[in-house]
Amino acid sequence: MAIDLPRVRAVLFDFDGTLSDTDDAYVARMARLLMFLREPRRGRVARRLVMEMEPPGNLAFSAMDRLGLDNALRWAARQVRRGRVGERKTPNPPVPGVPEMLARLAPQYALGVVSTRGRPMVDAFLEKYRLAPWFGSVVTAETCFRAKPAPDPLLHAARELGFEPETCVMVGDTTVDMRAARAAGTQAIGVLCGFGEEAELRRSGADFILPSTSDLTAVL
Repeated sequence: MAIDLPRVRAVLFDFDGTLSDTDDAYVARMARLLMFLREPRRGRVARRLVMEMEPPGNLAFSAMDRLGLDNALRWAARQVRRGRVGERKTPNPPVPGVPEMLARLAPQYALGVVSTRGRPMVDAFLEKYRLAPWFGSVVTAETCFRAKPAPDPLLHAARELGFEPETCVMVGDTTVDMRAARAAGTQAIGVLCGFGEEAELRRSGADFILPSTSDLTAVL
């Protein structure tokens, strides 16, 4: 795996598990439902359950995307969240080291967010943690008709930033991010701070693997 550094002009970031420490929050919520188990088994089981729930969700989005129904699925998911657990009033914190990493990269690269989350949550996160000024493009569930792994969101972000896709690199924690990067013609960096595992990220087209998003400054 290798990144062609000379041609990188813009960096596109996934949101959940890449910028926002969402996955650990999901595990904590799941662990609260498993109070009948003792630690450390409770934590291990909670993480495994959330990990097992991720691929079917991604598969569902991919299938609905091919049928042109991904917007309907996102709308339904929002209704379920509101009815069962409610929308979070306070965004989850950033992945450790991410604010400092963004501050170091912003003077050298154009930065964008490419997420399947709704715009209100992404905006709330960027504003709360004072990260909004770093990003020249924020692509969310409402931006494009087709969602990742279709290339449309990445291509939209590249256009907004003023660069060709081949000069961009996508940073994400799931196979969906890697596949979207391949479809869009960008380079791809997988991070292991979310729920993606190294082997599956490699198989999905990652050019490079990092332990965490905050390690990006060691590459760029």
